[in-house]
Amino acid sequence: MPISLYNSLTRRAEPFAPLDPERVTMYLCGPTVYNYVHIGNARGPVVFDVLVRLLRRHYPHVVYARNITDVDDKINAAAQQQGVQIDAITNRFAQAYRDDMAGLGVAPPDIEPHATTHIAQIVTMIEALIDGGHAYAAEGHVLFDVGSFADYGKLSGRDPDELIAGARVEVAPYKRNAGDFVLWKPSTPELPGWDSPWGRGRPGWHIECSAMSAAHLGETIDIHAGGVDLLFPHHENEVAQSTCAHGGKLFARWWMHNGMLTFDGRKMSKSLGNVLLLHELLKLHPAEALRLRLLSGHYRQPLDWSEAAIQQATSTLDGWYRVLRDLADVVLPAGELPVPPRIEAALCDDLNTPQALAELSVLADAARQSGSAEAKAALLGGAALLGLLQQSPEAWFRRGDEAIDEARIEDLLEQRRAARVSRDFARADAIRDELAALGIAIEDGAQGTRWSIVKA
Repeated sequence: MPISLYNSLTRRAEPFAPLDPERVTMYLCGPTVYNYVHIGNARGPVVFDVLVRLLRRHYPHVVYARNITDVDDKINAAAQQQGVQIDAITNRFAQAYRDDMAGLGVAPPDIEPHATTHIAQIVTMIEALIDGGHAYAAEGHVLFDVGSFADYGKLSGRDPDELIAGARVEVAPYKRNAGDFVLWKPSTPELPGWDSPWGRGRPGWHIECSAMSAAHLGETIDIHAGGVDLLFPHHENEVAQSTCAHGGKLFARWWMHNGMLTFDGRKMSKSLGNVLLLHELLKLHPAEALRLRLLSGHYRQPLDWSEAAIQQATSTLDGWYRVLRDLADVVLPAGELPVPPRIEAALCDDLNTPQALAELSVLADAARQSGSAEAKAALLGGAALLGLLQQSPEAWFRRGDEAIDEARIEDLLEQRRAARVSRDFARADAIRDELAALGIAIEDGAQGTRWSIVKA
């Protein structure tokens, strides 16, 4: 089944064909690690985690890189404020990012390059740009000359003059053009820095991704992904410097951009006070519900975030896990779980996760009605490709309450069973109410009474 992906560069969906079918390469812009990431920063990693899972089904070897930006002015500011070295900040929040991504079921990338370990490659790329007439040194800085690259603006599809006028660019006396961007900048003694032909300094943000991508994936890669907010200037600048440094070679064959998150219909921003940190959300909600919500809209469109949407995602998962709990005694067929064709077809159609989730609901209904091993396997196989239903039903329904007294609950349930046998229904109802007060819901069925934790 062929994969079709929308390419931001050509502005159309195209049949995906890697440069080398034996080695598919993909790069995703990762975090700048100076604080916990917000939920909007998680959409790309979750969405493109599904893409990597799909690619691995179709190709024998996929090399997926997601970088860590560990030198940046925001990091420097945080380190100075706390009176520590930058690695005290970056090590802490890089690990927090990994842990939070793992909590969302995002598999780690094959390669996780750090900017600070690629200074030599960055310097070499800058030297190549200077030698080619695409960059120049001025007052301890090195800048890319946007006028030297005729296709500047092609990725974002706008006139270069408009891009420059609309960008927040520093107009400094050492710039030839207002839109020229920094490749290297000088560091004062209190700032982190590395020796270079242009003096002690540190790299600009854009050059880091170009150098890391080339170092691990090659000069031309198959897919470059990231949020649509990075389209300009970050990705536009990556195209310019990578193309010019590599003798005109195409940098990325597919560009994929995920849409932004809004909160109750409004843009997330610090000024509005509606930025939701993923680290905190993972304490308040089931991680799979967050993942399901992030996959519920098409990745190229904006997605609204709300408490009601998370509750709906949790309720949906409750239903699917209830089916699996009812089929707990049904033994799966031997071998690898199958991926239902309709699930795969939806994902092959430009990663249409909403359609895939709709198909998953159909599979859950089919499994509920038939109770067959094949239906259960289809539900689990389809969910696995989406990174869902990855825990036992018991773990799902008893989630988040390590301190719960299971022995007391089982004792109350036994008392209730005895009361019902003796037809003391008033006592049985009183025990149900007592369990409800503890946050426990009970469900009577042919296989006995089951309980689960009810989240507020």
